[in-house]
Parts: sequence; C-alpha cells; structure tokens
Amino acid sequence: MNEKIREIRFNTEKARCYFSKMLAFTLGPIELKNLLDENNVKVVDVRLAADYQIAHIPGAISIPAEEIADNTGKLSKNEITVIYCYNQQCHLGAEACLILAEYGYPVMLLEGGFKTWAEDFRFATTSN
Repeated sequence: MNEKIREIRFNTEKARCYFSKMLAFTLGPIELKNLLDENNVKVVDVRLAADYQIAHIPGAISIPAEEIADNTGKLSKNEITVIYCYNQQCHLGAEACLILAEYGYPVMLLEGGFKTWAEDFRFATTSN
C-alpha cells in the first residue's frame, strides 16, 4: 500500500471531515423517500428528457444536465434540491450539483441515481 495513502487512512480528522461532507451533500433512496413523503424537497432528474418520459421518481421534474444553468428559475434557494442522474458512475448529477451550488442553491446528490432507486430499492417510478 502506498505509504501516503496509509498515512491518510489513519488521519481520523481527515476522515471526520470527509464523512461529514459526504453526509451533508449526498443521500440515499431511503432518505429521499422520507423527504418526499414529508413533501420537503424538490427533486430534479438531469437525465435526457426522453429517459425521464419513460420513467422517473414520482414528483421529480426534468431539467437535463446541459440545461440546468438556464432553468434555475424552477428552483428555490429556500429548499433543498436533490439531483439524480442515471447511476453511480454517471457524473451528470455531480456536474448539475456543482452548477447549482455555484448559483447559491442548497443541493444534494442522490447516490446511485435512478438505477439504485428503481432497481436496487424497487421504489415506485412514474412515466408521462
């Protein structure tokens, strides 16, 4: 193992910082489902509009990633916006989160994206 990596792994302060940030800016499907049940969150699907039409998380709105900067008027700086994309390996969601954060919107990323929501947890989806 790389000695520098080993040193970092034993640095509990760095671990504390990393995991506190991870928990502050990401959530899993169960946490999102709870927020949706409380009607306490705005959910944005940043996948292609055609994929949103096929199936999406109930209550989510479609703003494809490349259009997020031009559609901030659909969001509020007074509520958390949760972004999701295709899957864990997709970076469209992280890119959209970065843009919204730069514009001053509180934002979180759904870990695992739509795939985890629909396939792993088998939570409800809807279509247009």
